[in-house]
Amino acid sequence: MPRPITPIGAPDPGDNDRNRNTRETGTGRGPRRDAVTEPGQLSVWATAQLTGPVQRRGRYVPDSVRHPARMLPAIAAHAITSYTQPGDLVLDPMCGIGTTLVEAAHLGRDAIGVEYESKWSDIADANVAHAHTQGATGRASVVRGDATRITSLLPAALAGQVSLVVTSPPYGPTVHGLVRPQAGAGVHKSDNTYNDGTDKGNLAYRNLPGLADGFAEILAGCATLLKPGGIVVVTARPWRKRGELVDLPSAVIGAGIAAGLVPVERCVALLAAVRGGRLIARPSFFQLTAVRKARQAGVPMHLIAHEDVIVLAKPLPQTPGEGEAG
Repeated sequence: MPRPITPIGAPDPGDNDRNRNTRETGTGRGPRRDAVTEPGQLSVWATAQLTGPVQRRGRYVPDSVRHPARMLPAIAAHAITSYTQPGDLVLDPMCGIGTTLVEAAHLGRDAIGVEYESKWSDIADANVAHAHTQGATGRASVVRGDATRITSLLPAALAGQVSLVVTSPPYGPTVHGLVRPQAGAGVHKSDNTYNDGTDKGNLAYRNLPGLADGFAEILAGCATLLKPGGIVVVTARPWRKRGELVDLPSAVIGAGIAAGLVPVERCVALLAAVRGGRLIARPSFFQLTAVRKARQAGVPMHLIAHEDVIVLAKPLPQTPGEGEAG
C-alpha cells in the first residue's frame, strides 16, 4: 500500500531508512511510492530522459500534437506509479488530450477525465481507444464540461472513490504552440491557443487571481471525489508576462489550501535530460529565442529546466478526542 504522506515541514518517521529516488526505468516511469524524501530536500523526477515526441510516438494519435500545452507522459506516469496501486481510480479534471488517462490505463489503473473543449476531448477519446488497442488494461473515459462544476458532471457514486488527481492549470490564452520555418517569412506559428478566442469560458482566459479562484473551485470538487488521504498532483511553472514573473506554483498552493487540501510535498519534474551528471535542456524555439534576446539585453535569464510539482492531500478524518489536550 502507498505510505501515508507527512505534511510539508513536519518530521517524517520513515526518513531514516528510505530513499525516495530508488529507481528510474527506460520507459520514463519513475520510483514507486515505497520511499520518501528527506526533510528539507526536493524530490527530483527524471521525466525528460526522452523527448516529448519520442515519449508520445506510437502511444498517442498524431493529432495529439495540436494541443498547446501537453503534459509529458513520463510526468503523469511517474505520479500514477508513485501514489497509486493497480485498480485505483485516477482523475484529471482538465485532461486535454488525455495524457493522464492513457498513462493510467497502461499502468492498470482506471481513470476519468473532464475536458472543457470538445476538440481536445475528442482527441482524448481517440487516445484512450488507441491505448486499449495496445493492451492497456485500465478503463478510462472522458466527460466534456466545465470542471469548476465537476461534482455535477460526474456520478454522485464517485464521491470518495478517487485515489489520485493529476492535472495542470493553463498558462494563459496563448502559448508557444508549434512552429515551422517559411522561406523568406521567418517562422509560422500554429496551435498556440486553447480555442479561437471566441469562447472565454476556459480558465486560460482569466487573469492570475481569476485563474486561482477557478482552480480552487476545481480542487474543491476534486476533494469531494477523493478518498480520505487521497492525493492531488499539480504540475505548474512560473512564466513571464511583459517581463514580470507570474508565480503560478504559489497560486496553485493557495488554491489547494482554499479547497481544504493540505500541501505535503513540492517536487521537481525535469524538462531536461540528465547526461553524465549534467542537465541537457530541451527548450522550445520560443524559449530559446527569448533567453537569447534577454541575455543580449543584459538580463541573465536561463532556460526552463523543470516544472514544479505541487502535491496536496485530502485530510484524514479525525478520530474522537484527537488533537485534544491530554
